[in-house]
Amino acid sequence: MRMEAWVHALLAALALPKYGLVTLFFVALLSATLLPMGSEPAVAGLLYLNPELFWPAMFVATAGNTIGGAISWWMGYGAERAFEKVKHRKPSEVKALAWLERFGPKACLLAFLPLVGDPLCALAGWMRLPFWPCVGYMAVGKFARYVIYTGALLWLFPDQMGSAN
Repeated sequence: MRMEAWVHALLAALALPKYGLVTLFFVALLSATLLPMGSEPAVAGLLYLNPELFWPAMFVATAGNTIGGAISWWMGYGAERAFEKVKHRKPSEVKALAWLERFGPKACLLAFLPLVGDPLCALAGWMRLPFWPCVGYMAVGKFARYVIYTGALLWLFPDQMGSAN
């Protein structure tokens, strides 16, 4: 019962309407690590409740998601034992690593992709690609994703915006 009360208190503390941008930052940060979750529903939910926060939400979600990607980069960087396993990889995995090495930090533009984006950040760190260029490309890709996805949601479901007010 104590755990249930703690979970309810945590959820109340992170409630979007009350602490919108702060919650959005942490949801975006956590979703950019290797945890299996997405932040787009949180962005859309916040904007349905507060449409005037569109651009602040884009920047906050991008910042959180980029920092989460940087955390994944550092997780990959610290996984030095994985390097030894490369020698025993399937040819398709070796090709993927060669592709990442060929494109370097620019490959981190694809960090916004579902399923492969977060591991891509970790691999970039593991391969010791330059940190700041990787973070810069991550930020550009993630910002574009938030603007495009959220804009599409708002365009596809405009009635939802009106019913929230």
